[in-house]
Amino acid sequence: MILDHEKLDVYHLALDFVVFANGLIETLPRGRGHLADQFTRASMSIVLNLAEGAGKQSKPDKRRYYLSSRGSATESAALIDICLKLNMLDENGHKKGKEMLVRIVSMLIKLAQACEDAA
Repeated sequence: MILDHEKLDVYHLALDFVVFANGLIETLPRGRGHLADQFTRASMSIVLNLAEGAGKQSKPDKRRYYLSSRGSATESAALIDICLKLNMLDENGHKKGKEMLVRIVSMLIKLAQACEDAA
């Protein structure tokens, strides 16, 4: 048995990003709990909003959740930028994370547009 969100490539990529984010979070220095909490919430929100949207029946509801997921992805991108600027992430890690997020955002935009066109 498979649920709707599990059929989406973007869902699996978003799960991979959560793993990436968790790895980064585990390396943050002491005293950066606020950054770790925000990054945890943002990265998980990509996955959770995506799954919730895929489970909705109406196209406007789906679209709203996909756009929320996209917002969490762009928030995660800003958090990666912050980590780079504060020397908590190297260039390679930054590039890897941003590449994942650019793909996620692109896929979420297409999902949201498909809901808009069908509405």
